[in-house]
Amino acid sequence: MSPTLTGRRAAVAVLSAALLVPVLAACGSDDKKTDAAASPSAAASASGEAKAANLTVLAASSLTDVFKTAGAAYEKAHPGTKVTFSFAGSQELAAQVKQGAPADALVTADTKTMDGLKAEVNDPTVIAKNRLVIATAKGNPFKVDELKDLADSKIKVVLAAPEVPVGRYSKQILDAQKVEVKPVSQEANVRAVLSKVELGEADAGLVYKTDSAKSGDKVVTVDIPDDQNAVASYPASTLKQSKNTEAAAAFVAWLSTPEAQKILADAGFQKA
Repeated sequence: MSPTLTGRRAAVAVLSAALLVPVLAACGSDDKKTDAAASPSAAASASGEAKAANLTVLAASSLTDVFKTAGAAYEKAHPGTKVTFSFAGSQELAAQVKQGAPADALVTADTKTMDGLKAEVNDPTVIAKNRLVIATAKGNPFKVDELKDLADSKIKVVLAAPEVPVGRYSKQILDAQKVEVKPVSQEANVRAVLSKVELGEADAGLVYKTDSAKSGDKVVTVDIPDDQNAVASYPASTLKQSKNTEAAAAFVAWLSTPEAQKILADAGFQKA
């Protein structure tokens, strides 16, 4: 075979290979596009973005102030997404979920309430922790210094109901210290307990540290030593009945990001 013919055949082979590369690349690109179209959630996850949606989040009363700040920050970072919160005692929120209330995510003030909703929620993640304090009327007229002072019958003490997380925590720490308290009322959530003290309808009450801090000089805060205290954990989860699963999952995941954790820390919550 002549050198000239061999050279021509080699040139043709090189040209054919060069023409084949764009075709293969185009096929690979089409395959990726097909995969992304078939699994939009995977594509959104890979890009770190979620489809914009109107989200309804059920959250424990003690998160009222901090979640308003967090919600505004989330909406700013996720244009087109609107987050609406519904605040109540965790036990009330659980009842709403079981009744099929239209919502996308849930954040309770204890793991026990969340654990009771395994059929309605996806895997929860603890996003923050909290501790209890004694809130006394302005000026602390009865000079309450510690838990045992609450046993004084002259002091009108208000607690949350036993089925409420903060009420359960209150009973736990009082029982552990063998302090018997006869509350003048048992409230449906921690905000109601705090309100009674702020308005002078009670002399003292057990509330979360973050709630007492928001009262400013309306109440006097008495810290409870760690070895006598209880730690409240706040689990967050998406609801299985949500119609915005992707956007709800993105919001719940965001609550564990540095940005959200700083907002929680600034409000006095402890790191999960």
